[in-house]
Amino acid sequence: MAQNWTPSSWRQKPIQQLPEFPDKAALAATEAQLATFPPLVFAGEARRLKKQLASVAEGNAFLLQGGDCAESFVEHGADNIRDFFRSFLQMAVVLTYGAQLPVVKVGRIAGQFAKPRSSNVEVQGGVELPSYRGDIINGIEFSPESRIPDPERQMMAYRQSAATLNLLRAFAMGGYANLENVHKWMLGFVKDSPQGERYRKLADRISETMDFMTAIGITSENQPSLRETDFFTSHEALLLGYEEAFTRIDSTSGDWYATSGHMLWIGDRTRQLDHAHVEYFRGIKNPIGLKCGPSLQPDNLIELIDALNPANEAGRLTLICRFGHDKVAENLPKLIRAVEREGKKVVWSCDPMHGNTITLNNYKTRPFERILSEVESFFQIHRAEGTHPGGIHIEMTGKDVTECTGGARAVSAGDLQDRYHTHCDPRLNADQALELAFLLAERMKSGRDEKRMVVNG
Repeated sequence: MAQNWTPSSWRQKPIQQLPEFPDKAALAATEAQLATFPPLVFAGEARRLKKQLASVAEGNAFLLQGGDCAESFVEHGADNIRDFFRSFLQMAVVLTYGAQLPVVKVGRIAGQFAKPRSSNVEVQGGVELPSYRGDIINGIEFSPESRIPDPERQMMAYRQSAATLNLLRAFAMGGYANLENVHKWMLGFVKDSPQGERYRKLADRISETMDFMTAIGITSENQPSLRETDFFTSHEALLLGYEEAFTRIDSTSGDWYATSGHMLWIGDRTRQLDHAHVEYFRGIKNPIGLKCGPSLQPDNLIELIDALNPANEAGRLTLICRFGHDKVAENLPKLIRAVEREGKKVVWSCDPMHGNTITLNNYKTRPFERILSEVESFFQIHRAEGTHPGGIHIEMTGKDVTECTGGARAVSAGDLQDRYHTHCDPRLNADQALELAFLLAERMKSGRDEKRMVVNG
């Protein structure tokens, strides 16, 4: 148990990115009601994820974390969830095959509703209103009424998360993730792309292997790992009142767990050592993430690691690095060296999205070549430092959107207006996400081959 900690001790600390709710009584009543609701996830599931992340920290697995930049109430639907899951499974099978490592699957889903903002206000046509902070807080419509923070939205976020989790569990455990379905995960608009052809060839090889295994008596009926998969949820825990309501004592261990998601992370804007978010996170036993941007100095990182993972437990802490393609070489090596010098057990993950946002034709976008450049640098630096590039953290969707430029199908600046549907930040479409997975698999395979040559040489 963390010293002098309670689920509400964060309230005594300074806090960043907290919206100003005008009706405090309504907010308190909502939080009290949420505290009576069933948990969305369970402590045992969070422990299972932590164990799998420990394998990543030890270099024996790879973390794939991805999903929407911000979930919306409007776009919630079974088809959207299914298409995201299909795209995610495709990425995972490409990575597993190429890296020959287990892939830990963590979605930014069923809770990713709140967004930090660089400004408290937004100006359009000379009118200034509070910024949109995600559907759990206020509305995206640019009107005074919509932008008022509304506690009732937390109820809607809970219900949507519960429904989403219900469907995801059915997909993961009910046969949809069966490797025999590897061809069926192909999305229609990806089918005729270069990535679709590469995936089809990979799926053929997997199917041939499955046929051989069936011939010798190993089937999805007698080997559940062939028909089921672990799939976990994660989100940035920005709205701490909501998180507190779902912080529960685990009856088997007596420890406190956040039950709003399996893994929560602290954003780059809210990682101040003496502030509310670090205070809340130090007391929960879930696996947690910490976003690491260009302003994070090595000494400060070690202080944060000591506060968040004092037992130095493998799988507890994932460092999600988001520098920008032109800042990785300057910032990442010194953080790696500090962590290695202090003997800290962490998962290193690359977020190549958030440091590579630009504006083209009045649209926020992320050039695919910059995303790839940051990923390439992340792998090269870890290889040079002798550490494990443990994961990738991306914003993606299973839909055929035009939000990030580039990729094999070459989305141009002029194409952005065609299908720009995001509520917040630009996402990779399924074709771009699959292309990224193939490139990652190639990097991991070459890294593995290099290690083998060193060992054998």
